Amino acid sequence: MPRYFVNLNLRVAKAHPELFERHLRQGLGVEVGLDPLLLDAVSIDWHREVARRFAEAGVAATVHLPFFDLQPGSADARIQAASCDRLRSALEIAALYQPERLVGHAAYNRFLYIRSFTEWAERAADTWVKVLAVWPEHAPLCLENTFETDPATVSGAVDALRRRLPRQAAGRVGTCFDVGHWYAFAEGKIRGNLNTWLDALTPSLLHLHLHDNDGSFDQHLGPGQGEIPFAAIFAGLAARQLTPTATFEPHTPEAFAAALAFAQARPEYFDVPTDGFRLSADTSGCS
Repeated sequence: MPRYFVNLNLRVAKAHPELFERHLRQGLGVEVGLDPLLLDAVSIDWHREVARRFAEAGVAATVHLPFFDLQPGSADARIQAASCDRLRSALEIAALYQPERLVGHAAYNRFLYIRSFTEWAERAADTWVKVLAVWPEHAPLCLENTFETDPATVSGAVDALRRRLPRQAAGRVGTCFDVGHWYAFAEGKIRGNLNTWLDALTPSLLHLHLHDNDGSFDQHLGPGQGEIPFAAIFAGLAARQLTPTATFEPHTPEAFAAALAFAQARPEYFDVPTDGFRLSADTSGCS
């Protein structure tokens, strides 16, 4: 399995086929973005054909599950059910791409659930258990931080889900640390709390989302085009003996070039393939 992938929103790529060709021509690992608008607009055969092209070109894949308006831990049973339905149908599509990773948003909203995190986490776990049942042998699921300001809410969501799964299945659930979201949305630039996040996520960290910004917003620049302290991030990973896989998330051609240059400049990390996934967490308490 390659150490890194580059994101590809399928709705955008359908409108701009050259984006497909970029991955196919270079054999570049892809994180397939399952946009909900596209999911409702194309047939399953369209996905089968795209997946076939990637497989024949030797392009390894991860899949980013849909997230627009989804609330797996919603207190509103109808919203929770709709979120579950969308994610279940998306997981059926995801399986076609034979992904090495699945990424989903943890989607904890502190403004709604700051006084009821435990209940929210249990409802979210209920949803994800039902979703993962669609594909019992699913690839590792990595829950990603988005607007969360406390890493314990992301790791807590993972812990709640692990407790609901058999031990072997629990070992296929972890976290995705999105460094851009941390730096901007979680005010990592202001708080300077990188080690707090790394310490909290260490027991469950499987994957990274790598992109850059100046701390003001989620700009999705290439690494080195903004202000995120990537040297400190990789030093922190090394100090904790963590080697998660990664997806670069550039949104422009310039950011794409910067992302590839960043990977090429760090062969000691990105040129070393991985045979699978590893969690340092003790899941012995999982039923």
